[in-house]
Amino acid sequence: MVRSRIAIIGYGKLGQACADAVHECAGLELAGIVRRGDHVRELRAVQAALVCVPADTTLEVAADLLQQGIAIVECAALQGTGLEAHHAELIRRAARHRTRAIVGAGWDPGVLTLLRRGFAMLLPHGAEALTRRPVLPLHHTTQPIPGVRGALVTEQQSGVERQRYLYVELAPDAKLEAVRAAVSSDPAFAGEQTQVFAVDSIAALEAQGHGLLLERRCGHAALLFEARFDPVLFAARAMLDAAQRLPTLAVGGYRYFVSI
Repeated sequence: MVRSRIAIIGYGKLGQACADAVHECAGLELAGIVRRGDHVRELRAVQAALVCVPADTTLEVAADLLQQGIAIVECAALQGTGLEAHHAELIRRAARHRTRAIVGAGWDPGVLTLLRRGFAMLLPHGAEALTRRPVLPLHHTTQPIPGVRGALVTEQQSGVERQRYLYVELAPDAKLEAVRAAVSSDPAFAGEQTQVFAVDSIAALEAQGHGLLLERRCGHAALLFEARFDPVLFAARAMLDAAQRLPTLAVGGYRYFVSI
């Protein structure tokens, strides 16, 4: 397999995460890392670049790379009309310089954007609620649950409705559906709707600090996406996913998409 040689532009948290994860991508080879004061011209045979600089300098850096004929992947954390204008300009420049660009290839904008569009497509007349939880208060539950090694519980208030979230570490051979059934019939969890999620490790869950809940409801239909994660790592994986797809694309600019 011929691997694409990529450069990482910028070596903050995102650049470091890309460098750490690139070995997972069979189609990519790291050509080098361009830090402040360096230049991509110092690297050999760079075919694409991951732009991992602050949002306010992304356009300038990405435009320079495109002018040199180097394909780019970027995920500048902008919002609203500023984001749309930013993407439109990079797409225009990619076409002008006869190279390729994938824009918005991160977590947000990026994968989260696609999830929200998917929910809206499935429930077009529904109402969306997006809750970001940088630090979510989790509490150990002493209530014994069959098939569960350990559990953490939290509650979220949305208007007059209270929602309980229970994270469980399953015992060997335990089934999540059986645990959910046990929780729903347990008087200790009565009175409030409880969503039950399985996690690999309760200890690891306690150590994490970022959380997100995306809900879309329409009548009796409901979609729910709940996550605890490292947003920088997710952004890096999205950028690397986009970089692997670049060689298959025609010349021009593209908004990030997921292909399975």
